[in-house]
Amino acid sequence: MPLPSDFVFSQHNLQDYLDCPRRFQLRHLERMAWPAVQSEPILEQERHMQLGEQFHRLVQQHQIGLPVEILEETADNDPDLQTWWQAYLRYPQTELPPLRKSEFTLMAQFAGFRLLAKYDLLAVKPGMQAVIVDWKTNRRRTPAARLRERVQTRLYPFLLALAGAQLNGGMPWQPEQIKMIYWFTAEPDNPQVFPYSEKQYRSDEKLLQAWIDAIRRSADLPMLMTSDQEQQCPLCNYRSFCERGQRAGAWEDGDGDAVGDDNLPTIDFDFHQIEEIEF
Repeated sequence: MPLPSDFVFSQHNLQDYLDCPRRFQLRHLERMAWPAVQSEPILEQERHMQLGEQFHRLVQQHQIGLPVEILEETADNDPDLQTWWQAYLRYPQTELPPLRKSEFTLMAQFAGFRLLAKYDLLAVKPGMQAVIVDWKTNRRRTPAARLRERVQTRLYPFLLALAGAQLNGGMPWQPEQIKMIYWFTAEPDNPQVFPYSEKQYRSDEKLLQAWIDAIRRSADLPMLMTSDQEQQCPLCNYRSFCERGQRAGAWEDGDGDAVGDDNLPTIDFDFHQIEEIEF
């Protein structure tokens, strides 16, 4: 089927396309229901996802000013959640710029479609610096080289530079004013920092344009399955549909975040709640 004119590109569906074009087509265009569980044991996977959602909610509530004493009551409900929460409280947030936007969604027109990013935390000092912080509840820390190539690392700072002027007194952010930090519950004292630059901005612009153009050209044709069957297929919900195995992969073999739209077949938004810049 052709790519709808109102299709919204996000880190989640673009990453799906890069990992496996066929998965992108089944999930985001045909919106096919999952024929299989993602991983085993399913109960442990679901528990970790729920803890990730609770952690993100706690952080958001803390960032908007709810007292730590009240939030502690929720964190105390699970020992893992309590460990993550205490590690978060130790994070030196005074080093971040003072103006904070938690769970902030930004969208802009690009390449004939909309690009969307949902930031766990944006900390800015207008005219000086913008810091993107992403809280990761992965079971283990993702290697820096792999993170650097993830769509999120490219899209989030790019979109902020492209369309984040409302956070900078109406002036566009210079790429060199932006950096992205991944903070891991698995290694809270060892965050991964990616500075941004004009060179990286131009590279990301070309890549995002190329990915979107490729999707647009092939949307109404059968998309290819990934060639990386060993890495991608065991933890894919569509593996049985593609005749690439019926048994779910082991949950501990994955390194994905415990929360996020990667695990949703579609992404639904209330567009009245999203910051958008028209060009």
